[in-house]
Amino acid sequence: MIIKPKVRGFVCVTAHPAGCAAHVGEWINLVKSRNPIRGGPRRALVIGASTGYGLASRVTAAFGCGAGTLGIFYERPSEDGRTATPGWYNSIAFTKAARAAGLFAGNINGDAFSDEIKAQALESIRREMGQVDLVVYSLASPRRAHPKTAAVHKSVLKPVGAPYTNKTVDTDKGIVSEVTIEPASPQEISDTVAVMGGEDWEMWMNALASAKLLAPGAQAAAYSYIGPEVTWAIYKNGTIGLAKNDLERAARNIDSLLKLNGGGRAIISVNKALVTQASSAIPVVPLYISILYKIMKAAGTHEGCIEQMQRLFATQIYAPSGPRFDEAGRVRVDDLEMRAEVQAAVAKVWPEVTTENLGSLTDIAGYRSEFLKLFGFGLAGVDYGADAEPHVQME
Repeated sequence: MIIKPKVRGFVCVTAHPAGCAAHVGEWINLVKSRNPIRGGPRRALVIGASTGYGLASRVTAAFGCGAGTLGIFYERPSEDGRTATPGWYNSIAFTKAARAAGLFAGNINGDAFSDEIKAQALESIRREMGQVDLVVYSLASPRRAHPKTAAVHKSVLKPVGAPYTNKTVDTDKGIVSEVTIEPASPQEISDTVAVMGGEDWEMWMNALASAKLLAPGAQAAAYSYIGPEVTWAIYKNGTIGLAKNDLERAARNIDSLLKLNGGGRAIISVNKALVTQASSAIPVVPLYISILYKIMKAAGTHEGCIEQMQRLFATQIYAPSGPRFDEAGRVRVDDLEMRAEVQAAVAKVWPEVTTENLGSLTDIAGYRSEFLKLFGFGLAGVDYGADAEPHVQME
């Protein structure tokens, strides 16, 4: 079938298998072009491994450090007349490349929140890897069925305490408008923390520790975002920010656990604002990213997911001197984004952006290009006019 992008709101409902493979190939080539990361992981578990920062972490562990990896993800295969999700195709492409390089690459497709998938992962690690020395937790899910209570929690992207009004952009139509978001209820806050907070990460780490599947000195990492004040009401001080606070709480507990296991550590890495499937769904943020991209590209400091993760591994987690922490104990690879001159430039442009000047004041074209790349579209060397086989099996 001829596969074209079909965008609905903040998601594309089609994905191109060859394009996704080309995208993964670009990331692999970038990591291989950098110096090998000495002292990196040898056996990594990546929870949320099929897109975004999770996939970039898996690529970096494998092709930057020579690690065998087990990836956990929840992706839909193709059906009659319907392509698979991009994460399905990404994972297949990664697996083929890793195995061709002589690296172990195992995959488990299912609900990472469930006890069943945790048990499958423990058995796979025991059988195929022995132990893991890195655990990356990078889940981005809108819902969680709690494995103990069976309650279904659904996350929301809302402010807390008061309504929030600011500019946003319809990235598909290019229309800048004001959006008002009503505050979350106490139940919505609780549900969002249950989905996006740190409880499940702790469950994974405790299960691995109890099964003695953590190598001495094992490390763990999860990802967060802070951003500038213009996004705080919807992010840092909103429901998602409260969930990230809970993730930091979990990191402290996990850090204590790992320190008792041969001196390991758990970190929260605060990463740069990027076009991902998760960020595309957050009001206000896509407009901020479009402005940011233009400013950082002009300054020569722009990084994508893979550049961020390669730098995190090489200069922070596995740096000879160890990671550098901010006053709250977090690692920061959003440092280039948060430079004073970059944020001053964003603040200057923000009030001036309208529908009419969106294309000149922002990098909305770059945003759209990166968004479509997430689904395998717009990659060099891919013939999008040719028949593509959507039914590709996971090995």
